[in-house]
Amino acid sequence: MRPHLIIAALLLVLALAAGWVLRWRWVDWQTHQHDPLILAAATQHGLPPQLVKAVVWRESRFRASAIGSKGELGLMQVTGDAAQEWADARRDRGFLPRHLLHPGTNLHAGSFYLAKVARRYAATDVPHAFALADYNAGRANVLRWMKGPARTNAQAFIQSITFPGTREYVRAILQQAPSYQGDFPNPSASTTSDAPALPRHAQSR
Repeated sequence: MRPHLIIAALLLVLALAAGWVLRWRWVDWQTHQHDPLILAAATQHGLPPQLVKAVVWRESRFRASAIGSKGELGLMQVTGDAAQEWADARRDRGFLPRHLLHPGTNLHAGSFYLAKVARRYAATDVPHAFALADYNAGRANVLRWMKGPARTNAQAFIQSITFPGTREYVRAILQQAPSYQGDFPNPSASTTSDAPALPRHAQSR
């Protein structure tokens, strides 16, 4: 092979390698950029941070500007009604739906709502499995699926879900969550006082 062809081939290999490294670094940064906010929101609302991060992964792939087909906004694809419940609980009269595009606001609103939903299923063996189905498909559908063993057994409940999309949603998040456990310190060592403060009227970006 001619020398100039060898040089061209080497340059191409180097360019491809550099592109791969840059892409890997970008994906790694995108995956971890919100970890402190996720930990703060999860800790405040009594959720495992790896579960909240898995919801973010499934809902928006870590894109704070994500907008759903039904108007869901931000990292956790929070609806306006769910966010308003969070704002009312904080007595935040200045809340606007566009504030959900702020990562911290979105994570707190979404975590608040997911924790609230999980408390509905405290008598089940895996409340988060039922809560995720509720978060995705609504309370009425979850009650329809909670028949027989599926009333308290998460495995039976997931199998009873008649919406393939919701069934995949619950399974995907529960499978993904353990992979994020190492991204956060021991929850017992975390306190809400260590969490970044959230302003009363968080500004959208």
